Amino acid sequence: MLREGLVLLLTSAGHEVVAVAGTGPEVLPALLEHRPDAAALDVRMPPGFRDEGLRAALAARERIPGLPVVVLSQYVEETYAAELLAAGASGLGYLLKDRVGRVDEFLDALERVAAGGTALDPEVVTELLARRKDTPLDPLTPREREVLSLMAEGHDNATIARTLVVTERAVHKHIGNVFLKLSLPPNDSGHRRVLAVLTYLNHQ
Repeated sequence: MLREGLVLLLTSAGHEVVAVAGTGPEVLPALLEHRPDAAALDVRMPPGFRDEGLRAALAARERIPGLPVVVLSQYVEETYAAELLAAGASGLGYLLKDRVGRVDEFLDALERVAAGGTALDPEVVTELLARRKDTPLDPLTPREREVLSLMAEGHDNATIARTLVVTERAVHKHIGNVFLKLSLPPNDSGHRRVLAVLTYLNHQ
């Protein structure tokens, strides 16, 4: 039902669905054949309903570096999320399935990921960070953590400013402080925003 619902939702929004996979083993061949702008995969797929979709996503991003993937899960599975993010957050989304019901949010997240951005469900971010102690994030102020959390969800500066009811200039300043405290130098060409998010998510 979810699969058919996604097809209907995406086509109704003007997107072309180039392939539909019913089982985990079907995913990678379909992705290699069609090289889509983005893929939406369930973590648990037949035949085992364990982590077939996640394994397919990891294999696909290894074979097609940078392939935009949105992974859908019934609930937050910390190990799976951490494993997926460990390989890099660019062009990656991890959303809870009930987020699909919020059509505009889901489509926005998918399009953001397709453009190389990040879309992490707020609950995923919260769960991943709840278990982390003594990290490089300790020097961050509560407001800087809020800004970085919203960055991790994939929001741009304007959206962060609206969410926190502050100016974009204030957001820019907070992000600068985050980069400084995480030792991400200004001349770093490796996408400091992504590196900051990875630091935020990957430290125990």
